Amino acid sequence: MSHPQLSIVIPAYNEAARIEITLDRVLTCVALRAWDAEVLVIDDGSTDGTSAIVERWMDRHSRLHLIQNPGNRGKGYSVRNGLLQAAGDIVLFTDADLSAPMEEADLLLHAISRGADVAIGSRWLERGRQTIHQPLYRQFFGRCFNAITRSVMGLPFADTQCGFKAFRRPAAQVIFRLQRIERWGFDPEILFIARKLRFAIVEVPVTWGHDERSRLSYLKDGLKMLEEMAVIRWNSLAGRYDEAIAAMKDTSAMVTAPTEHIVKASPRTLQR
Repeated sequence: MSHPQLSIVIPAYNEAARIEITLDRVLTCVALRAWDAEVLVIDDGSTDGTSAIVERWMDRHSRLHLIQNPGNRGKGYSVRNGLLQAAGDIVLFTDADLSAPMEEADLLLHAISRGADVAIGSRWLERGRQTIHQPLYRQFFGRCFNAITRSVMGLPFADTQCGFKAFRRPAAQVIFRLQRIERWGFDPEILFIARKLRFAIVEVPVTWGHDERSRLSYLKDGLKMLEEMAVIRWNSLAGRYDEAIAAMKDTSAMVTAPTEHIVKASPRTLQR
């Protein structure tokens, strides 16, 4: 079996209540569009049976795989773990709540096919595409955070935090090996790194609906993300990203060879 054209990575933490709906929608979309795709669920130390549900679905879907983190490490770690192990020519990650419907991946894939190295979904380029709006206080904090991100990080994007992004595999292999932030603040970092490496990034408006079960706290997690932005900026000023990039030299050697099949692995196997 040749490696797939597309890898879909779904980070998951205690998603037993909705992971089956998510898998059904994703796998149905893959079948209807005849995508040559694998689906990887990254279990971030769930305690509610998420992994057992995914394993049952794996019995019926040969290109559905489960990867388990060594404990609860954060969304950023999960995305990195999944994308670095993905075998597809294009690698994409989406939130488990599918706030951006899987069908919207067509828009990201189209941007990649037209030359982008990175395609990022945006909730704010066309606000009319939002089907379920966030509460006003979440909109306010979200826009404030994005304004600060644009200012501090020098990122020109309307939406850095949308959990719906696609990458050419060689670009992902380099970007995510340089990633240092493991929790919510990883999105600005990977975009910062991608711009530093001069990858072509295209922001794409996508349909999006707010899920009230979102675990992101704009007070607690928002403060943590601001702290992580300061860390990213400090790492940049200290030359740590430049040092890591220089150490790579031949980046092609950093690309993990495509594999025919990714199976559930033990935490010992996946620990870095």
